[in-house]
Amino acid sequence: MRSVRIILVLAVMSALLSACVTKKQYNALDASLKKTEFEKTDCDTKLAQSRSANEKLNTQNGYLQSQVDDLKKQLDDAKKSNAQVLTTLQDMSVLSNRQAESVKQSLQSLGEKDNLINGLNSAMARKDSLNMALVMNLKGAIGDLGDKDINIKVDKSAVYIDISDKMLFSSGKSTVTDNAKVVLGKVAKVLDAYPDIEFLVEGHTDSVSVKTDCLDDNWDLSVKRATAVVRILQKQYGIQPSRMTAAGRGQYVPVDSNDNADGRAHNRRTRIVILPQMDQFFKLLVKK
Repeated sequence: MRSVRIILVLAVMSALLSACVTKKQYNALDASLKKTEFEKTDCDTKLAQSRSANEKLNTQNGYLQSQVDDLKKQLDDAKKSNAQVLTTLQDMSVLSNRQAESVKQSLQSLGEKDNLINGLNSAMARKDSLNMALVMNLKGAIGDLGDKDINIKVDKSAVYIDISDKMLFSSGKSTVTDNAKVVLGKVAKVLDAYPDIEFLVEGHTDSVSVKTDCLDDNWDLSVKRATAVVRILQKQYGIQPSRMTAAGRGQYVPVDSNDNADGRAHNRRTRIVILPQMDQFFKLLVKK
């Protein structure tokens, strides 16, 4: 465009110099020059607009390329994740194939344990019922005696028969009195009705020391008293000795204070403990 303008200027100057150009021709040339300048300005404006539009397109292209790159990365991550899931599923399949039988056996074992627990609960209930029946029978057989002389109870799954010292023995002696033999006979009658039950006979004293030519101490006295009771039960009432255990506890398991006469009287006692036997318990368990 610049070269065209120069050519026109030279042409006008040449015409003027030659004095051959008329005013009409001059005006025409001037109008042509202005038109050319306007067209040049318009071209410059369009060029600037084109450059701006091109820059915007480049910016948008960069943004779109960034999105494409991000989507490609997400796709790659998804492919890796899918591959890991497939591997895990394959491993789980192998694990399931290898351990299915073991899981089946474990479930079966749990079922058996649940049945065992239910059976144990049922057997314990039957055992408790047996103990209560035994207590009721004992109380029925010895119902005419005072509570201070004999006490029958269930505690911690065992049946306890506490017989006072004054009912069984003379003071400081280990010989069973005739009246005591009647009481032991009533107890033996009830125990004889339960031939599978074993029991322990314990002798207890107070803390007042005893020592004679026949006794070394309170412990010795308690052992001899327990032994005397089991001999009566065996020889006079036919209780099998294999069912009985004689033990002396001396003054070491008191039920009351030894600081006064009433407390010492409570501590001087013979206790028959009907213990829950494990073999009898499991007989109850398997009994239908």
